[in-house]
Amino acid sequence: MSNKENYIIENEITDSSKKQEYWNTGIGLNKVDNLEPSKYLLELSKKNINGDLKYYEVENLLKTYYETKNSKDVNIQREKECDLVSLRIAELLEDRSFGFSPITLKNIHKYLFSGIYDFAGNYRNYNITKKEEILNGDTVKYVNYQDIENYYEHDFKEEKEFDYSVLNNDEFIKHIARFTSNIWQVHPFPEGNTRTVAVFIEKYLNNMGFTVNNDMFKNKSLYFRNALVRSNYGNIPKGIYPTFNYLIMFFENLLQGKNNELKNKELYIKELFKNSNK
Repeated sequence: MSNKENYIIENEITDSSKKQEYWNTGIGLNKVDNLEPSKYLLELSKKNINGDLKYYEVENLLKTYYETKNSKDVNIQREKECDLVSLRIAELLEDRSFGFSPITLKNIHKYLFSGIYDFAGNYRNYNITKKEEILNGDTVKYVNYQDIENYYEHDFKEEKEFDYSVLNNDEFIKHIARFTSNIWQVHPFPEGNTRTVAVFIEKYLNNMGFTVNNDMFKNKSLYFRNALVRSNYGNIPKGIYPTFNYLIMFFENLLQGKNNELKNKELYIKELFKNSNK
């Protein structure tokens, strides 16, 4: 097959270790939704890493492969989502083009989830809640769907005008953690928000000249998501307040090479589990 529809990279890199890193990040990020890749994808990814297949060829082979599978089987559909989104994350991370705008966030979502979700690239038109395990089933309060565009207009304008030259390294980490938390809390899409925000933030950091330790997204994607939850959840009557501490530790490891011990079990809010069987 030679169909290059929506293909974004003309000349792929030949650095196999870097390609392996991008693939690991893509597969790792899908673990935020408990998605695992097929053995077939792992075989194809090796061929891409070794230079034997282009990204678009991998995608065409995956699409042909899943045409033979039961489209109504939930497990097959979850595997297909993991395979295609992992591939597309790897491709987007290799691609160095970037524009700092909510449009870019939308287009990343559209690229990742095209053919998977009908709403790919479109903001939700209803309000959502999500039961969080670390909150004993409670939810973060996400932005009202009618306010999504206004929130992003404000967040992106403020960030674009921000003067990074006045920050030291530690202050930068706190600032980028807060910005990431803010755009994630909007949760503009029905599904796929954490993966989309992670790709956007990595491309933003790369655009600013930072080298990102992709092992963090490979191995700690669930911690990353739960840290975002903790940065946006409060229950004042129970003495619970939003905290950026966990997200800051993640970004310190991501950007500064620190070795903070990131334990997902520490993100559970014990006050919410009192008088509970859990």
